[in-house]
Amino acid sequence: MEDRVRVVIAEDSVLLREGLTRLLTDRGHEVVAGVGDGDALIKTVDDLAREDQLPDVVVADVRMPPTHTDEGVRAAVQLRRSHPGVGVLVLSQYVEERYATELLAASSRGVGYLLKDRVAEVREFVDAVVRVAEGGTALDPEVVAQLLGRSRKQDVLAGLTPREREVLGLMAEGRTNSAIARQLVVSDGAVEKHVSNIFLKLGLSPSDGDHRRVLAVLTYLKS
Repeated sequence: MEDRVRVVIAEDSVLLREGLTRLLTDRGHEVVAGVGDGDALIKTVDDLAREDQLPDVVVADVRMPPTHTDEGVRAAVQLRRSHPGVGVLVLSQYVEERYATELLAASSRGVGYLLKDRVAEVREFVDAVVRVAEGGTALDPEVVAQLLGRSRKQDVLAGLTPREREVLGLMAEGRTNSAIARQLVVSDGAVEKHVSNIFLKLGLSPSDGDHRRVLAVLTYLKS
């Protein structure tokens, strides 16, 4: 059982909103509110803040009424500015690089971007919600693949070996060193060495602390 977190869900499909609520409550988490558009999301979180009842994380669809374009991600970016202690996990039908970049550019903590198909992998989805609520990162493998594959970013990553790129991609998904080791069928020590090399090659010093794992991914986004 993960640590219990308080969640606000923003999704205009009532069926999906109820499904997400069920997935989370079945795992012992508390869904404190469910809304159907970006304006309602911002108002709900603001109201909870006034009551000193801020949620730990918001789960929001990228596209919501009235135009079904970028209302959800715009609300998420606004909440990251106004309530930086609240994690934000956005869900999207497809990988939309502009939205992912906009969301990630503001801060390196408490952020996630997953494809909706990932919700079907219940354990991974709930783990992602908890990780973002606790200030971590959760990026869909498809999002990572597209962002890391941008040709205009190759100069930043040119010094990384293929294995280091692979490790960086798994780091960006929010995986721990032990999880990366299991995925790649290597030792924890081997992964630690790759991670250290990545930090070194991307110019991330020990003074950057625990955020280096996220900064390693954000370096190419902000270059």
